[in-house]
Amino acid sequence: MMRTIFFAMLLMALPASAADTPDMRGAPFVLQGGEAVYRGVCQGCHMADAKGASGAGTYPALAGNSKLAESGYVLSMVMNGHRGMPPFRGHFTNGQVADVVNYVRSHFGNHYKGKVTEADVQALR
Repeated sequence: MMRTIFFAMLLMALPASAADTPDMRGAPFVLQGGEAVYRGVCQGCHMADAKGASGAGTYPALAGNSKLAESGYVLSMVMNGHRGMPPFRGHFTNGQVADVVNYVRSHFGNHYKGKVTEADVQALR
């Protein structure tokens, strides 16, 4: 019974046709500021506390992650993606990338020095 209700609800949530489904490929995110970008996009996988998750996939912790000490590493991950993480170069502006990288490197128990600039992001495009 519960299974039938679940599938009925799932079908109701689906668009009536492909024409009703917006094509978001290549669409930019409008979120501004590192925290807003993190909360609106990144925390869906890395979790609100940035401690990562395991289950259907593995999402690495960003909290206390020593790899974040190297700003170029984080910048490359956000821009180019890696394994299950999609590349965001076509979705984020230079400012959004710099803001979210700087936010993650200075929050969640991370206190890494040096800021990523929009020029740093542009150099990877």
